[in-house]
Amino acid sequence: MLLTPGPTPVPEFARKAMSDITIHHRTKEFEEIFEKTRNLLLEIYNMSEVLMLASSGTGAMEACITNLTRKKALTINSGKFGERFGKICKAFNIDYCELKNEWNTPVSVDDVVNAIKNDSSIDAIFIQVCESAGGLRHPVEKIAKEVKKINPEIMVVADGITALGVEKIDVTNIDALITGSQKAFMLPPGLAMIGLSNKAVAKIEEKPAGYYFNLATELKNQRKNTTAWTAATTLIIGLQAILEKFKEIGFENLYKQTALRAKATQEALKAIGFEIYPKNPANAMTTVYTEQSNEIRKLLKTKYNVDIAGGQDHLSGKIFRINHMGLVEDFEASWAVNAIELVMDELKIRAFDGTANRVFAQTFYKGN
Repeated sequence: MLLTPGPTPVPEFARKAMSDITIHHRTKEFEEIFEKTRNLLLEIYNMSEVLMLASSGTGAMEACITNLTRKKALTINSGKFGERFGKICKAFNIDYCELKNEWNTPVSVDDVVNAIKNDSSIDAIFIQVCESAGGLRHPVEKIAKEVKKINPEIMVVADGITALGVEKIDVTNIDALITGSQKAFMLPPGLAMIGLSNKAVAKIEEKPAGYYFNLATELKNQRKNTTAWTAATTLIIGLQAILEKFKEIGFENLYKQTALRAKATQEALKAIGFEIYPKNPANAMTTVYTEQSNEIRKLLKTKYNVDIAGGQDHLSGKIFRINHMGLVEDFEASWAVNAIELVMDELKIRAFDGTANRVFAQTFYKGN
């Protein structure tokens, strides 16, 4: 049972949709699929424009930096993926400054406000909604609101790769919202999506940048239901199937169930002695701090067939992360915490008494 925070398992209905006969991307048939998928994306994004790119999420991060920064970027680094924004700026010789925190600590609104007030050359800010390296949730909406009060022309770019499809994001003051296919959308990696505000579109079209990631070129083509370059046809077909399922379930219901799984999992693991790592946990995943992460993960996978993620860099061997994104069933999350408690017993950390499963059930079904 794959419960890593990306890639997530591909559901059977999406696999079937993608297993159909391959169609050419320059055909009327594919244009119709593209149009339907684009309209569904506009619904879940609730933004002025959307783009689909044949790339990983990192490609979309690069595209937003090169297309939306003119003078200087402010990057928020509370983990591996916030750090990546800075590395992309450096690779393109784009001037940037960075606000850095430990991986369990979201950036404060005041720190962002002060950074912008003290440097008038900043014209774009890059931040994760959920920083999945440590599983934290940044106060993105509050930050975006305050940034726009100071200067409405500053571009607010949010990496929602582990947030879109997980929770409702207030995009009122967000100019670009990035996501990827292999997280809440439960598809194989290889498709990135960007939602854009009218201000972002105007800035992109005012001064086109780049070649493959020239978003002005993509906007021109995708408004005609085609792409500038070869489209990720199979993934777009899968995305249509996923978005139709989400719409059938109801976006609000999807967000509610994800939040309940997250809360129930966190309460269950706290009840058996674990420490939740982030100070403000995201709903996308549960991140636990433990020096025995490697032993727990190894036994979980080999004996109980539960595959969860570990940590990176200085958190390698010190945390584990359990996914809540996508159509995870409540019994799957319940089995995961039960299996963790069984592993704790085998490692002589704590005797098994069924507490994790009981607390999960009480929390989850009380919420329903």
